[in-house]
Amino acid sequence: MKMSDINQINVVKIGGNVIDNPDALERFVSDFAKLPAPKILIHGGGKLATRLSEKLEIPTQMIDGRRVTDRDTLDVVTMVYAGLVNKQIVAKLQAAGCNAIGLSGADANVIPALRRSPIPVDFGFVGDIDSGKINTAFIATLLKAGVTPVFCAITHDTEGSLLNSNADSVASAVAVASATIAPTYMHFCFEKLGVMCNIDDESSVIKEIIPDSYRELREAGVVNKGMIPKIDNAFRAVEAGVQSVTIKHSDNLLSDIGTVIKL
Repeated sequence: MKMSDINQINVVKIGGNVIDNPDALERFVSDFAKLPAPKILIHGGGKLATRLSEKLEIPTQMIDGRRVTDRDTLDVVTMVYAGLVNKQIVAKLQAAGCNAIGLSGADANVIPALRRSPIPVDFGFVGDIDSGKINTAFIATLLKAGVTPVFCAITHDTEGSLLNSNADSVASAVAVASATIAPTYMHFCFEKLGVMCNIDDESSVIKEIIPDSYRELREAGVVNKGMIPKIDNAFRAVEAGVQSVTIKHSDNLLSDIGTVIKL
């Protein structure tokens, strides 16, 4: 595959609720393998890191719903995210006929990050990503070779330290970088059908959100809490060159059901 042969790239991110559900993960892997290449998968870690921390008697500290990554916790999330979870997903993809390679951000210096400032809150070894520093040439080389990269949320500071990054942010940064290779579409796959007007009514999925309607939805309280940073991330991605971002259920990867975020 030549660079000119890459007409479209799909960047897909799966949430921890999919990883924590073996049946949901099997269904997703089967569908992802059917998604036309070139494509990229990004995953979080689910609850396994928390369970392992408990077994090792390492306290889990959260601030405003975000994990504080001290040195011991960094070891745990690296083992789980970059090790067990990443390689299990890659093995399942190989079984489904998708030739994949599992990577952390440190591999081939593909996703360097900057350790977040301890002011005003010290989250420890947490990394923020600049999409402009992603090793786009390496990603293009893999895609041209017919290999699907599978990224976990472990990045590095280029000075020898690994960092724990937000998986949604990794997905957005990778999608923005991929958009310099070819038109790129991003998909956030989790346990909901999309952004809904009524969380208890599955038929109330909002099909499309643009900046004006987003402001109205926030003011009305329809979009709130954890969905706000996800949509904010999506808008930053489309403003930086991604064609569109779709928020959908992991079972609907190959369907049109979901919420499309675009300008």
